[in-house]
Amino acid sequence: MPKLKIDLKTIQRKEQELLDAKESLKKEFIGIDYIIDELVDYIRIWYLMPEVLTRPIIVSLWGMTGVGKTDLVRKLVSKLNYQDRFVEVELSNSENNGYYGWQGSVGGILDSNGINDGKPAIVLFDEIQRFSTLDVDGRPIQNTKFVDFWELLSDGKLAKREAKSEIESTLNNFLFSNYYHQKEQVTNPEQQEEKIGMWYAESIKKMFSLTESLFEIAEMKKSELLPKMQQIVKKKKIYEAIDHSKTLIIISGNLDEAFAMANNTAEADIDADIFHAYTQKISVVDIKSALTRKFKPEQVARFGNIHLVYKSLRKKDFETLIDIEVEKIIKKNKDLFGITLSVTQALKTLVYQNGVFPVQGVRPVFSSIIDILETNLSKFLFEALINKQTEIDLDYDFDKRQIIAVIGGQVHQHDFEGRVDKIRQGSPVDSVANTAVHEAGHAVAYAILFGLAPLQLKAKIASHYAAGFTFPHQIYGSRSNLLNQIKVYLAGGLAEEIMFGAENATIGREHDRERSTFMAIDFIRKYGFSEFFQAYYAGASEYAMNLDVTNQASEEMMRHLANETRTLLAQHKGFLQALSAELFDKGSLKPSDIMPIAERFGVHLAMKDENHLVLSSYHQTLMGGN
Repeated sequence: MPKLKIDLKTIQRKEQELLDAKESLKKEFIGIDYIIDELVDYIRIWYLMPEVLTRPIIVSLWGMTGVGKTDLVRKLVSKLNYQDRFVEVELSNSENNGYYGWQGSVGGILDSNGINDGKPAIVLFDEIQRFSTLDVDGRPIQNTKFVDFWELLSDGKLAKREAKSEIESTLNNFLFSNYYHQKEQVTNPEQQEEKIGMWYAESIKKMFSLTESLFEIAEMKKSELLPKMQQIVKKKKIYEAIDHSKTLIIISGNLDEAFAMANNTAEADIDADIFHAYTQKISVVDIKSALTRKFKPEQVARFGNIHLVYKSLRKKDFETLIDIEVEKIIKKNKDLFGITLSVTQALKTLVYQNGVFPVQGVRPVFSSIIDILETNLSKFLFEALINKQTEIDLDYDFDKRQIIAVIGGQVHQHDFEGRVDKIRQGSPVDSVANTAVHEAGHAVAYAILFGLAPLQLKAKIASHYAAGFTFPHQIYGSRSNLLNQIKVYLAGGLAEEIMFGAENATIGREHDRERSTFMAIDFIRKYGFSEFFQAYYAGASEYAMNLDVTNQASEEMMRHLANETRTLLAQHKGFLQALSAELFDKGSLKPSDIMPIAERFGVHLAMKDENHLVLSSYHQTLMGGN
């Protein structure tokens, strides 16, 4: 093997290009500096010295929608000037495979984009979860398309499955053409042989890997080109698999199995920092576990171990994003109209309240900025321009629900309420009162049983199908924690009975009863926490016991826990009533709001942040010898 020549100046130049791209990307994306750092680190060897690679670099990006996975790759490609060596592919098991639906192989897609030549390139396989090879029940999905995707991930080699027949067919065509031309020349020596032509030259050059230019091949005759083709075929190299060891493969997708909180029904109201804390704990192990529900084990292994996991954005990230977008609008209006625009924090808060859906990323924020700021600003811009004013001060009055604009000393008021705020304020007062008691019931049980103030308590939310919520900390699965969680779920409906009478209790308990019942059944049938049922009864039907037996045990368990919860709430009725009243009044309570109310009734709570895990002192007990 010849010794590799190292051009230090080129490497140093490319290293600087990579660093410049990294810093530039950090200015364009909010809250993902850690992803940018990792991505650039992993692709460094590919960008600086692709010659040393014997396998392709595979990097996977995982995260909820709208966090900037695809856009990050596109902008990285642009900053590295790789647009002509980049292809973006979405593989799917459906009949309609998008733009590349007519292609049956990854090799065909890469070939049609001119990067099936073994030279450095970047391929993005986006939304890869749509290419799952297992159905929801774990059964293999029959699929004959894009099977070479797994070859590419395995060792970077793409076999030329159809190449041999195509090459032999083309070669035979040339042989027959040459034979008949020679035969015709016997009777007609003046007969001229046709040239290859540009259209045919392109496929011939690609098929036989000819070094001549397209123009040179197009001007040649078949009899002139035939010996070259025969020589190439004789060497057999033309049949070898295409080596993609110098291709950077980036895989991107959304895995609901790993990001379970992405389906939360009240996503517009749950604090962004809580979602961030939950996604912060998602590890490579969780990603691989989620992948095994969509792909076969040997396929999961081919994704490799470079998995970059996006956390959901924090509250301050969304606030920074809003600040940046507002500044862009201010600059645009100054450049276009010569008008100086100022926007107060109150108006930015309005955008946040109506535009931030933590699990949906940044897209709803952009939409709300257009809806709230740009659409309404156009009215005031017209007023300023016709009156030859050069300054507009924008503010928002939450009490009056009005956008206030001061133009040339004149105050202009425009009635406006955010779309999400309208939903929050749309519930009847009695409905909010009922919701406040229900959620306070959950919160009181949680506070008493776990000694913690819940992370969030809401009675007015932007959802027609969920009245409110109590957001707990992350709870470690243990016998006592499971029992306490069941009681917390039961407490909402029971609080309604205590405060309003059993006859006025509502169906808002449906989800609570469903979750608590599942947990009670798992307590008995799956986890073996019941002394009467020690075998595992949650397996396939042939291993399951008579449902009536454990169903009866589950009923007795639920009845017993409900009675204990009812007694607990009755003992702390004063706390329940006071917390309900405060929640009804404010619509939302933070831990710092809950703790003083609990103190008034002799309940001392701890306040822990979003990263806290409710877990027994196993280490202390172990080391203490107890």
